[in-house]
Amino acid sequence: MTTENAVETRELVKRFGAFVAVDHVNLVVRRGEIFGFLGPNGAGKSTTIRMLCGLLQPTSGEAIVGGLNVATDSERIKQRIGYMSQKFSLYDDLKVEENIDFFSGIYGVPRERRAERKAYVLRMAGLEERSTSMTRLLSGGWKQRLALGCAILHEPRILFLDEPTSGVDPIARRTFWDLIYQLSAAGNTIFVSTHYMDEAEYCHRVALMYRARIIAIGTPAELKSSLAHHNILHLEVSDVLSSMKLLEKMPGISDVAVFGGGLHVTAAQGSAAIPQIRAELQSGGITVSEIEQIPPSMEDVFVAMIEEEESKVA
Repeated sequence: MTTENAVETRELVKRFGAFVAVDHVNLVVRRGEIFGFLGPNGAGKSTTIRMLCGLLQPTSGEAIVGGLNVATDSERIKQRIGYMSQKFSLYDDLKVEENIDFFSGIYGVPRERRAERKAYVLRMAGLEERSTSMTRLLSGGWKQRLALGCAILHEPRILFLDEPTSGVDPIARRTFWDLIYQLSAAGNTIFVSTHYMDEAEYCHRVALMYRARIIAIGTPAELKSSLAHHNILHLEVSDVLSSMKLLEKMPGISDVAVFGGGLHVTAAQGSAAIPQIRAELQSGGITVSEIEQIPPSMEDVFVAMIEEEESKVA
């Protein structure tokens, strides 16, 4: 392994008894990149991150973080990284600035720099006017900004964010990603897990994890180009469930999936199949308000990858 990369794993495994939570994971995260770790809940993302942060010992395999081995240097790794857990981990009964003061001490920020770092965190998170507010009174989005600020008080060069936007509204999610971009632009490495497929578009590279294994890795553009041969149609219809039943029976239709309030349909003929699809649905009493061929999204990529994995098992 090379120290030129921020994170490297080789055949990383974590077992809990007979249960395999992480199954021979191989990753390389370059210094300064935003690396997205995507997958459904229970895929093994959090367990992988906890091993990389030195919080769990691997069952087998190897992991290097910032040039240090997680098996032998876990304490030194903890001092050099920032970690934001899936659940809000600060103290609700403290004021915003009191949480910052407390974690400045926990992370060993030199006393002469604590006022400077506190001012930076409050400014970065947009919390200057809320510095004396009780933390429990903050909305979910503001709490996440505070948690991020506390995680970077000691100026770590590698930051692990475990589903940081889970449970917050879309506007708060977008604002949080603006902060991630700022940290990346300053040269920090961001390793961020999420089950929101749209957030993959914000990352330099992503890994898709499913059932404890990495099933795909690359830039969002590379992964979407792997589906270039898939002709995907987007439909807005009056009855989603009835439409799915009708479309699944049509020849040339290989996949039908709910996407937002509509459907994504994989059709062998692409846009040439639109008149037939429209006629079939209208004959079933369904109104088609929109139907068009679109480029694949990251959600389409993930659905296709999962179906391919499931077909191997079957």
